[in-house]
Amino acid sequence: MDRLTKRAEFLAVARGVRSARRGFVLQAAKVVEAVDPRCGFTVTKKVGNAVVRNRIRRRLKEVVRLSTDGLPLAGTNYVLVGRQEALGLPFEDLKADLKGAFAHVNGRVARPGATGQQQRLKSH
Repeated sequence: MDRLTKRAEFLAVARGVRSARRGFVLQAAKVVEAVDPRCGFTVTKKVGNAVVRNRIRRRLKEVVRLSTDGLPLAGTNYVLVGRQEALGLPFEDLKADLKGAFAHVNGRVARPGATGQQQRLKSH
């Protein structure tokens, strides 16, 4: 899966739909110009120092690499926001959480005519 690299891409995905899990938050947004799904990874400084943040990021990258059998939708960008709990969770639990998060956000992104902001407002 290709990577998101620009800040504007991350901000665009942040306005989309999201699914919170124990070890991460998965954000997704439909993109018109992109064909292949793309993924970005971020871990805030609140989580820990650089060593901790990089360990979390590496675990999340590996989970995505191993778990993307047809789950990401074409034309959709994803961002995984890592949490501290990602270090302590067993790898299989992370994979299961990612699969469930993909199913959740893909169902919400695929709705025609609804943006992530509109969906968040309706759900509250």
